Amino acid sequence: MTEEVNDPLFRPFQFKHLTLKNRIMSTSHAISYGVDGKPQERYQRYHEEKARGGLALTMFGGSSNVAADSPSVFGQLYVGDDSIIPHFQQFSARIHAYNCALMCQITHLGRRGSAYVEEWVPMVAPSRVREPLHRSFPKEMDDDDISRIVAAYAAAAGRCQRGGLDGCEVVASAHLIGQFFSPIANLRLDALGGSIENRTAFGRGVLDAIRKEVGDEFIVGMRLSMHEGGPDGLHREECVEIARIFEEAGTVDFFNVMHGRMDTRLALAEQNMPGMGIRSAPFLDDVGWFRSEVSLPIFHAARVNDVATARHAIDTGLVDMIGMTRGHIADPHIVAKIRSGQEDRIRPCAGANLCTSEARACVHNGATGRERTLPHLIQRSDHAPLKVVVVGGGPAGMEAARVCGERGHFVVLFEAMPNLGGQLRVAATAGWRYELDGITEWLRSELGHLGVDVRTGTPANETEVLAEDPDVVIIATGGAPDLSWVNGAEHCVSVSDILERRVLPTTRVLVIDGTGDHQASSVAEYLAEAGSDVELVCPDTGYGLDMPPLTQVAFRKRLYANEVAVTLDHHLDKVEPADNGLRVTLTNALTGVSVDRSVDQVVIEHGTTPIDDLFHALCPKSRNDGTTDLDALLAVRPQQPLPAGSGEFDLFRVGDAVASRNIHAAIVDSLRLGVAL
Repeated sequence: MTEEVNDPLFRPFQFKHLTLKNRIMSTSHAISYGVDGKPQERYQRYHEEKARGGLALTMFGGSSNVAADSPSVFGQLYVGDDSIIPHFQQFSARIHAYNCALMCQITHLGRRGSAYVEEWVPMVAPSRVREPLHRSFPKEMDDDDISRIVAAYAAAAGRCQRGGLDGCEVVASAHLIGQFFSPIANLRLDALGGSIENRTAFGRGVLDAIRKEVGDEFIVGMRLSMHEGGPDGLHREECVEIARIFEEAGTVDFFNVMHGRMDTRLALAEQNMPGMGIRSAPFLDDVGWFRSEVSLPIFHAARVNDVATARHAIDTGLVDMIGMTRGHIADPHIVAKIRSGQEDRIRPCAGANLCTSEARACVHNGATGRERTLPHLIQRSDHAPLKVVVVGGGPAGMEAARVCGERGHFVVLFEAMPNLGGQLRVAATAGWRYELDGITEWLRSELGHLGVDVRTGTPANETEVLAEDPDVVIIATGGAPDLSWVNGAEHCVSVSDILERRVLPTTRVLVIDGTGDHQASSVAEYLAEAGSDVELVCPDTGYGLDMPPLTQVAFRKRLYANEVAVTLDHHLDKVEPADNGLRVTLTNALTGVSVDRSVDQVVIEHGTTPIDDLFHALCPKSRNDGTTDLDALLAVRPQQPLPAGSGEFDLFRVGDAVASRNIHAAIVDSLRLGVAL
């Protein structure tokens, strides 16, 4: 308790009438769990888990739209009519039960929307300037648009108040209010353009109307960029001037500050939601400078994914509230673990940005977004402990062993290699993706805490598995690179061959990307940095189609920087020896025209084939013939009763031992199976 009192993260923060019990928050983001634009059960449970985990404030509704001409383009909520209020009331009661505050972000997207979704009406903006990312040509707002949208903001804030929320946040950066601020989007020659005073007039009108609607006690904040960057964007002195205008008006209670712009995918990847490969908390120093220039409380979140950084930000006065938003997607119980002296057991955010993709999932927490059926905190089983043998120490095997250990079972994990990690370990060798090692290290550490019997460097065969007299056997042996389909496979190597240094790079290398995910791009970048002349060939019509969008743009930038040629719409026909190395025949998937390449090395990425010999050998000796009941798995029910001491065992397989998939799929397989054992 003394440590908690002395920890700056646990200093209460008085905010008007509201006392926030600590300094840790989750900022608004578009998690896309809503139904019909409403925060229904799944959405609420996702935030409830963070409240249960002890944070002081959770903000939701990233870019919740206030009007019909601000459509949902990335799964936002709609706060433009009163049907949202009952959902807010239910949501507020759920979160307030944990002494956690709840606020919603409201906005009008302006030019950031799309004219080709929902109502198919024109987008509106200060000027007819197209946003590069969302691509609509907006209508320049007239007086009627302005008065209508100002009223819509005020009505939306009123709905937040009547819904029992503690406050709301208005988005300025890159959205309509910020578009008026910015010389990038505001080219007007009337009283709403030109000087900063003029460019803030629309925003001041919005905040004035909100205050008239909700009164002085309701908390209202603004998400504001402290620097747009580039020769044409707002500079930090101008952003401070804007902040001071709203301070003097008395309509804003806090600034939630960000760095940069959001009008391109690269800006999102590097400035708004920086992921792996970008240093921790890259904008904290800028935030500290901004805070020294204004008097209102400052909130901030951008890749603050470890407790030490969060503690430093509060202790040195850089911010008043620190957002660990993606950190809480990875582990919603960060605060509780700090409080209980288990800071070392916090599941780390790896910065993989799967949570920003359509999947809206944490790369290594299968419970996030599935709180109705899957627990974040695993409960001990209410029956006698089982003997569980797990074969394979990749992500699927480690997660299976962890969950079974948490359930109180006796677990033995066999791993043939000297170290745990499997394909995670291989992926982490690819330069800037080293943070994937954090997943392996967390799982390894958890297995140690739980007393799992981990036997690395120990291949397991049928005899060794049966010698353990198991009740349950889980096969997590992963997959082997799939080159079986290649005409001339004997002349090719796999991504793993290169990244695990079993094969050295050569001068001219052709990389065949058969999945559109990170593997081929990782090896192409690695080869180019090693000095090879690299061409990356994709059979798809676009590059990196299976990557999270922010990971895709990060890879594209790196491939350009390393002068990797990318060829789309071509598939591999054959590889054969030639006088000067290898002759590779490619065929254009659209025209059918074939072309030859002359190279020294061909690297293939085409997923994996299951390593399942042990599984099939054990099937006849298992009670369930290795069958997994899919309905029971999805409902998180036991597969079947397990009579203690019978000498029989149930057999299951998970991860790539079933089919070639990704890290998250492997984790979810094992979590679903394990929590029901």
